[in-house]
Amino acid sequence: MKIAILNGSPKVGNTAAMVDAFAEGAKEAGHEVEILHVGKMKIGGCLACEYCHGKGEGTCVQKDDMEKVMPAYKEADMVVYASPIYYFGMTAQITAAMQRVYAIGKPAKAAKAALLLSSSSPSPYDGAIATYKGILAFTGIEDAGIITAAGDENGSEAKMEEIRAFAKNL
Repeated sequence: MKIAILNGSPKVGNTAAMVDAFAEGAKEAGHEVEILHVGKMKIGGCLACEYCHGKGEGTCVQKDDMEKVMPAYKEADMVVYASPIYYFGMTAQITAAMQRVYAIGKPAKAAKAALLLSSSSPSPYDGAIATYKGILAFTGIEDAGIITAAGDENGSEAKMEEIRAFAKNL
C-alpha cells in the first residue's frame, strides 16, 4: 500500500515524532511511505473560484507548493493527516492542503485515512476530528483510526510504540 503522510507541523516536535513512528511501523509492514511536510510549505487556502472544475480540469489556479503535494494525493492508497492542535484546530497549513484536494474531488486511489494529533492539553481535539470526519464522509474514504497524544504522552515511548503497532497492522 502507498501511504502519503501530510505533516502539518511547521517545526520539529511531538507531531514529527508521531509521523516518524507511523512511518517506521508502516515501512516494517512493507508499505511505501511518503512524508510531505506541508507545515513548512507555502500553500494557500481554497479560493472557491471553481477554476479547477471548469477551465482547470482538476488543476488549481494557484501556483504554490500544493503542486508538490497533489501527486502524492492522487497516487496514495491511504492518506494520513498529522497535526499539532493550535487553539482547538489543526494548523492552517494542513487545513489548506486538506481543502485544496477539492480540485480533484477526492484522492483517486485512497480507500483509507488516519489522523494523528498532538496537544499539551487532553481535550482540544473535537474541532479537528470533526473536520477529518467531514472530509471522509464527503469523499467516502474509510477511517482507519485516530490517535491523539496529550501532555506527557507526547514523545513517550509507549505512545510511539502504539503508533508503530497501529501502522504495522493496517
